[in-house]
Amino acid sequence: MDVITIILFSLVILVAAFTQALTGLGFALVSVPILVSFVSPKISVPIIIVLTPPVMITILIDLWKHVQLKRIWLLMLMGFAGMPFGTYLLVYLDVQLLKIIIGLTIVLFGTALLLGYSRRFKNEKIVSIPIGFLSGILGGSTSMSGPPVILFFSNQGDEKNVFRANLVTYFLFLHLSIIPTYIISGLVTMDIVQTAFLLLPALIVGAVLGVKFAAKIDENIFRKVILIIIVLSGFISVITGITAIQTRTICY
Repeated sequence: MDVITIILFSLVILVAAFTQALTGLGFALVSVPILVSFVSPKISVPIIIVLTPPVMITILIDLWKHVQLKRIWLLMLMGFAGMPFGTYLLVYLDVQLLKIIIGLTIVLFGTALLLGYSRRFKNEKIVSIPIGFLSGILGGSTSMSGPPVILFFSNQGDEKNVFRANLVTYFLFLHLSIIPTYIISGLVTMDIVQTAFLLLPALIVGAVLGVKFAAKIDENIFRKVILIIIVLSGFISVITGITAIQTRTICY
């Protein structure tokens, strides 16, 4: 990549890392839709997969006391199980239609929560199975594994630091587990690793700034910001999916 592209990508990664540290989500949601406008998903998604562990570790240094492993281990396990299926979709199938369907679902449920419609699940273990598996599929195919889990935690009304800590831990586990699959599939190459390394300084700066600002956010405002981001991500997923299909149709 040329210098201008690296600078542009660095700005995107800085903002995405800041958003992730501030809210517990947003790294892929912010970066992927922009990066795919410049490079193929088979380049942009692996870059985000490689960069995700460093940003999560940076955030967890501040949040590790709030992590609830006993609560989220099944969610993590099912996410891991769903990842290979998502990778298969990325390598062999067209995922644009999947992005549109999932995007519409995210907008629907996210808007409902934003308007105050929620019903907490009493048995989180049972609900964790389909949510984690769907999240894994999305993570492997689009690197956007967050929406199902984010909506789940938002619905349960988790406190701000607990929400961020559990979400970041989940993301870290999921992305560490998928990197070997991406390497075996040929999606993570030395060029991908070198590009990710060049973007690392911007990532660290964004994450550190996000952690500092997170402590100042009011709890109610935090919840609304989370849901607004997730609804916007759903719209972005729908728009990028439709655009990609239209572009492909015109080319044909």
